[in-house]
Amino acid sequence: MTNLCDIAPMVANIAILVSDRAQALDVTGPAAVFSAANDEVDDRPPYKLHILSSSGGPTETISGVALVSQPLSTLAPEAADTCLLVGHDEAGMKTLIKDTAMRDWLRAASQTARRWGSVCSGSVALAAWGLLEGKRASTHWAAAPRMARSYPGVVVDPDAIFTVDGNVWTSAGVTTGIDLSLAMVEADLGQDVAMRIARRLIVYMRRPGSQSQFSGPLQRQHGAANAYDELINWAKSNLGEPLSVEVLAARAGQSLRTFQRRFREQVGQSPASFIETLRLERAKALIGSGVALKIVASEVGYPSASQLTQVFRRRFGLSPSVWRTMHAQAL
Repeated sequence: MTNLCDIAPMVANIAILVSDRAQALDVTGPAAVFSAANDEVDDRPPYKLHILSSSGGPTETISGVALVSQPLSTLAPEAADTCLLVGHDEAGMKTLIKDTAMRDWLRAASQTARRWGSVCSGSVALAAWGLLEGKRASTHWAAAPRMARSYPGVVVDPDAIFTVDGNVWTSAGVTTGIDLSLAMVEADLGQDVAMRIARRLIVYMRRPGSQSQFSGPLQRQHGAANAYDELINWAKSNLGEPLSVEVLAARAGQSLRTFQRRFREQVGQSPASFIETLRLERAKALIGSGVALKIVASEVGYPSASQLTQVFRRRFGLSPSVWRTMHAQAL
């Protein structure tokens, strides 16, 4: 991805896109990070913030606080460097998805922006507009199962606090927009600047995007009793073994087709994606504990450290060694 330092000396336009019934912290969290970054750079402010809605004016949030927004027409889509669509409650999301002006502006911006994406349930609208097809994406944990069912072409990561797939950045719920924005600033201006901003904002701990939304990995995916609890527990105890979809279907006593359909309905992920998530969550725990990568690969079912590294990088956007360093710094 292009670094901000590689761009001609001009201010990068940050577009935060809102509609009525938005989550206020989805807006103010990222805005605070980018504003603080401007204060940290002496020679020139690197960012210009734009809070945009379709028609501009006061925008109602869930908390009752009204945000002042400018109309989309004040910033040409091709002038946006970074675009973030924020989360809304259910009523607001239904209205947002029907907002053709917002949809068309963001579709155009996605063709030229250096990066674009969402905070919280904003990813649901992106999926509805076809912008996340074939992409990995995060969303609020409560929206993840329905999003996975409604948009099977999107690879929903229901656990990570944010994901990066190429130039598409999506975060989980509410405060994770701060983590996402800090990661963007780090990519642009370096780790030192991002750490100073985190301290200024009294962020308790800078979290890597791969960190779980919950302290116990995958809690919500099968927190409620479902037909596959026993199978999931068995799989977690046998991650070093071959766990093909055929093996899982046979253990569940179902045909392959029935198993794939019912598992997705119950869990919110395909069986293969879920097993990969289990393997990688276990791998993260072992890597963070200092276990050698070759041993980790064997423990979680990968034939080599290089294959684990490849899958880890594809899922989380960074190598196991970088994640180990970030995890150590966060503790």
